[in-house]
Amino acid sequence: MFQLENDQLVVAILDPLTDQDRFGVRYCTGGYIFQITDRQRGELLAGPTFPDSFNWFDGQGIPDAFNNQPLRTPGGTDAEVEIIGIGRCNLPDRSVLVFCVWEVQVRTTSVSLQTRQAFGAHALMLERQVSLLGRTVRSHTRLHNQGSSFIPLCWFPHPFYPQPETDELCRLNIPFALPENEGYCLAASGYIRRKKWPEQRGFYQALEQQAQQPLTIMQRHPLLGLVSASCSYVPDFFPIWGNQHTFSWEPFFERLIAPGQAVSWWIDYDF
Repeated sequence: MFQLENDQLVVAILDPLTDQDRFGVRYCTGGYIFQITDRQRGELLAGPTFPDSFNWFDGQGIPDAFNNQPLRTPGGTDAEVEIIGIGRCNLPDRSVLVFCVWEVQVRTTSVSLQTRQAFGAHALMLERQVSLLGRTVRSHTRLHNQGSSFIPLCWFPHPFYPQPETDELCRLNIPFALPENEGYCLAASGYIRRKKWPEQRGFYQALEQQAQQPLTIMQRHPLLGLVSASCSYVPDFFPIWGNQHTFSWEPFFERLIAPGQAVSWWIDYDF
């Protein structure tokens, strides 16, 4: 693992090469934040099975994903696709055939990673940087389409926070509606709150939203009381999920990237 640190926080980031046993066909292998530790209060992130165990599908910390839009060739099958940030994959077997190769530059408070992937008419350069400034961890991504075909981009972060002690979970700066569901409702305070304590399968719910501005989230936290996150983008799709170990939100960023075009975005996690 790589480690970023200052006098307040330590950020552990998986190494795409030496930590390959922790990866599968779901989460991006470059810039995977595995844990953030407060030097005084302890570990700040959780996961669907944390602290009992770890598996590549559930993950932990702050993984992010491009896997909803694999790159395919005409006439190809799901037995050989290219997943951005992971590599050549067999989806029916849920296996990675060939991992993409990252160039990595590590500094005390940042790690920068770059990979190039090619598959049929698709070619791209993906750049990721995780940086630490004070109590802010920024995850920045840039994708450049270097091939002759359009690239369907579907990316989302999946931060896993420990379940807070209060039923209140998070509050958003965008208008939204919460459909009637088993797990969540809207409190008078404006926070999304639990209806009841979740079990292992958890509660998943997509929000009804048509945001017109970049997203900011206030998140309840059992050790820090309140933390936040800010996105550079307007979410295109926005589900929430949680089980007895963790609560997470997933603001999707979706684009169709033309040949020669590049797009970049970031999300700040403030602890």
